[in-house]
Amino acid sequence: MTQLHAVFPPGRHALYEKHRYSAAIRSGDLLFVSGQVGSREDGSPEPDFARQVRLAFDNLAAVLAAAGCSFADVIDVTSFHTDPASQFDTVLAIREGVLGAPPYPAWTAVGVNWLAGFDFEIKVIARIPAKA
Repeated sequence: MTQLHAVFPPGRHALYEKHRYSAAIRSGDLLFVSGQVGSREDGSPEPDFARQVRLAFDNLAAVLAAAGCSFADVIDVTSFHTDPASQFDTVLAIREGVLGAPPYPAWTAVGVNWLAGFDFEIKVIARIPAKA
């Protein structure tokens, strides 16, 4: 049987407890990260879309770091957008500063009509690097 280990970044634990899910699950050398949103300290959505996307990437980075990963270890991305046509250029611009050089991870973008008050959510699968 595969051993599963929950991974949590510093802070935000109340959010995961309240909704009963893990920030990420480690299975072998793979990390499955739950959807991350651009929430403010109090958990509410950041109203400025570009800032909301930056916060979502920041929150994702914190989960990756808690597992010993970085964006360079991400192999698959799924993002959710409430208005992809008007939002995608902003997301791509922010993504450029985060993901770096090729090879880029596989990416699926999905248009949705509800994200609990948010306009962007991102989840990933990463390979956890071997310890030296």
